[in-house]
Amino acid sequence: MADNQQAAGTGNPNQPQFALQRIYIKDLSFESPNAPLVFQEQWKPHVNLDLNTSHTKISDNQFEVVLSLTITAKLEEKVAYLIEVQQAGVFMVQGIEGPQLGQMLGAYCPTILFPYARETIDSVVNKGSYPGLMLAPVNFDAIYAQALQRQQQEAEAQVEEEKTH
Repeated sequence: MADNQQAAGTGNPNQPQFALQRIYIKDLSFESPNAPLVFQEQWKPHVNLDLNTSHTKISDNQFEVVLSLTITAKLEEKVAYLIEVQQAGVFMVQGIEGPQLGQMLGAYCPTILFPYARETIDSVVNKGSYPGLMLAPVNFDAIYAQALQRQQQEAEAQVEEEKTH
């Protein structure tokens, strides 16, 4: 019995543990400001995706991670539709700290949330009477690495600026 608890990660509180506890839509907005006239135009939209992630500590080992996506589809200068989705999840993370925790919350958790947000977006677009929109996969590890590099460069620039004053 003790071996089974150990294998499941419940026997040793210092052993790293991770569990998805809940996935939910925190916020959802759909606008089609130029309907129904936009339906009469040839459908060759320019689609823009803005993406952001954030996290909040809920308790000692629980975090809410929010993946925010804003999609704007335009036909020339006219907005066909605008969708804003905040796909969120509650994650239990224990025994993981420092850079590993940052990587977990900034890349791994958003990777889990993205397919749910993508499905929600596709469904809402279809309900708005537009052709489906299946977003391409996103490499959150690369986005997280770029953000870390940008933060490091900004910190170095600030140190250099302080040296010159």
